[in-house]
Amino acid sequence: MDLPPFTGWVHPSNWQLVGITLLLTHITIIGVTVYLHRCQAHRALELHPVVAHFFRLWLWLTTGMVTRQWVAVHRKHHAKCESPEDPHSPRVYGIHKVLWTGTQLYIRETRVAETLERYGRGTPDDWVERRVYSRHSIWGFTLLAFIYVGLFGPYRGLAVWGVQMIWIPFWAAGVVNGWGHWLGYRNFALDNASVNILPWGVLIGGEELHNNHHAFPGSARMSVKWYECDIGWLYIRLLAWLRLARIKSVAPTRQPPSAAVEDEAYTISP
Repeated sequence: MDLPPFTGWVHPSNWQLVGITLLLTHITIIGVTVYLHRCQAHRALELHPVVAHFFRLWLWLTTGMVTRQWVAVHRKHHAKCESPEDPHSPRVYGIHKVLWTGTQLYIRETRVAETLERYGRGTPDDWVERRVYSRHSIWGFTLLAFIYVGLFGPYRGLAVWGVQMIWIPFWAAGVVNGWGHWLGYRNFALDNASVNILPWGVLIGGEELHNNHHAFPGSARMSVKWYECDIGWLYIRLLAWLRLARIKSVAPTRQPPSAAVEDEAYTISP
């Protein structure tokens, strides 16, 4: 007797599945901007250990990114911005290369031991980081594929998984690192080519406000004008209200510090 095809344990409609996928990818975006970027790379806030570890686990499952590697590459980007040593400047590599193959540039830089040693200090180094998250980064998104197949069936589950896998490589490694140094508007005249892609930072968690971020890299808030929206900042405020985060620095709306100060901040031990 033929068995019926497996269709998963839950059966949302197609539109419900689209909503679920957007929610899952949004959580990943918030993990990148709040945990990896503002908390770990720039020390703009501190997260409660439970919240921090939730994001570490979630990003292990949904991206396979290693905290130390991501932080090191990003700090080097700030320290060497738009120079030949910048890991992913479209002014050096061209907009199309960064936009479409930015992940390859990121992976290449993570293999440079000097980058990890100089810029990756102060990131998590506990047992689970050493033995699981860093050593077996491929296990996370492989496990996630099985979870999605179990929940939604093989076809729809792998479709959700596929969207999850390309979300950060395209929007973060491609759009933010590429378009965010190519075309947009500027609130601050800096020595680098950073621009604000849009004044409403929702889809990429506030990372759209890239010129503001380069002006005040140590700020937990990326919006500086009254009409700008940084949804990542709203989540940070909510976590702070719940006593699950402590905000350490917020950008003023004055002229930003010099490029020399920014470079110094990312070449010393964090």
